[in-house]
Amino acid sequence: MKILVDADACPAKQIIENVAKEYGKELIFYCDINHVLTISYGEVKYMDSGFQSVDMKIVNEVSDMDIVVTQDYGVAAMVLGKRAFAISPKGHIYSNDNIDKLLFERHISGKVRRGGGKTSNPKKRKAEDDERLYKNLKKLVSTS
Repeated sequence: MKILVDADACPAKQIIENVAKEYGKELIFYCDINHVLTISYGEVKYMDSGFQSVDMKIVNEVSDMDIVVTQDYGVAAMVLGKRAFAISPKGHIYSNDNIDKLLFERHISGKVRRGGGKTSNPKKRKAEDDERLYKNLKKLVSTS
């Protein structure tokens, strides 16, 4: 089991590193060549900056029981289909029970924006998000 991170826009890299190191799990951060990551544990894999290149690399490399950290519902849906776990950088666990609703909400928001409407921005990161990520990532690591 390994932890794969969609790291282009992941604000909680240190928390993820700490959990992976604590449990001795392989950790891989994926980002495009326009980002520079410095980490103390794990590996960084750089992809071309093409459309969804990082997302597709993660989906192609994920295996049963791996954990993927992503805020992209599409990536989460694809890795769930490969019998892996998915969790957001804010610590929300994606599951077969909630992914359809999340994808539908994303679709509706896109339609509203394309029609000239406005949708709300994501909420700012809080200390509770860090705590939830730490707790739920540990939960996934210890159950897989």
